Amino acid sequence: MPSEGEDKDDTKVGAKAGLWVMSILGRDRPGLIRDLLDGPAAKGVNILDLDQRVMQGIFDMSVVVDFSNATSTPQELEAWFEEAAPGLGVEVKLMPMDQYRGRRRTQKNLYVVTILAKDRVGMVRDIGALAAQENINIERATLTTRGELISIELIMDFADCDPRTCWENLRRGCEKLGLDVVVQEFGKAKKLKRLIVFDMDMTIVDFEVINKLASSAGVGDQVKSITERAMNGEMDFKESLRQRVRLLKGMPISTLEAIAEDLRLTPGSEELLHHLKDLGYKIALISGGFTYFTDILKGRLGFDYTFANQLEIKDGFLTGEIQGEIIDAEAKGRIVNLLAEKEGISSDCIVAVGDGANDCLMIQNAGLGVAFNAKEILKKVSDGSLSRENLIGLLNVLGIAEPGLNAKGYLGG
Repeated sequence: MPSEGEDKDDTKVGAKAGLWVMSILGRDRPGLIRDLLDGPAAKGVNILDLDQRVMQGIFDMSVVVDFSNATSTPQELEAWFEEAAPGLGVEVKLMPMDQYRGRRRTQKNLYVVTILAKDRVGMVRDIGALAAQENINIERATLTTRGELISIELIMDFADCDPRTCWENLRRGCEKLGLDVVVQEFGKAKKLKRLIVFDMDMTIVDFEVINKLASSAGVGDQVKSITERAMNGEMDFKESLRQRVRLLKGMPISTLEAIAEDLRLTPGSEELLHHLKDLGYKIALISGGFTYFTDILKGRLGFDYTFANQLEIKDGFLTGEIQGEIIDAEAKGRIVNLLAEKEGISSDCIVAVGDGANDCLMIQNAGLGVAFNAKEILKKVSDGSLSRENLIGLLNVLGIAEPGLNAKGYLGG
């Protein structure tokens, strides 16, 4: 900036000014950005970076500007804003970039981290503390609400830590705080998802169908014990399924019909599937359960694909055997790949949601794998987990905004 009494060379007036930050806050209205940037443009001030959003009717914008080829100084631009601000309905502050800029890395390792929970005071602070503990830098945080559910999407830089260790520690820390968390590599998170595959029992349906069948047959405790061992990965799934189905030998088909009439769905699942279908997603059900029930859900909920095991029925009664190939963990993994091929998409465009050990390969073969109300064995191989009451939060993880979503704002890191 020229000293007092010194002639001003307009072509060089900004050369020494460098980069500045404009912070603007005020009432939102159509045409506001045009009016705000009219002055800087007329004075040759170049915009290098800009972040703008509206939060509940409040306009908030931060702009990095370059005065290298400007015909006015930062102080003169600030004076222009002071005169124009009352008419614009905003407050504007200019700050020299070098005075406020923190670290600027060229090599980053970015992840999209989605946190879901019921709203409470101090939640964002607690997340910030977890990140700081792992030396994770928060680049941006956006908070939205869906009823009582709060969703915080954070862009985090894992460059200063081992990503897998950081992710595991972040997951455990969030669990202790009662928060659901899903972590995606930035590149994968930005790839459009096209197909969502779900497990059935304890994911879409709010109980284990085979346990319900067993209770009707008077062998509930035996079957439940085998089911638990299989879900925890303590027993081969194929053998466990054969053992359980044999205990159902002689069951009349009328029992299956009665249970099918009362297929209680997991809270939020019907709403979730409705939204996904409306938005054009394909949805699939890949179950270690039975086709008798997946066929009913296909008609009821609009699944595009269903895969399950077929119970052998003769003369209206179960024989205790299964027809054809058993849908176990390996089969579920293969089906994900087959669906990708059939739809002509990459596996990165597929999301898989399940709850037990039988879903591990399905989760791993998808671009995004989410453990739902899950066993620890599945959480370890997934990209994150959702608790039972937060299934609808999958929409937030997918970055889907709809009329029921209200954007509250963002936090700088």
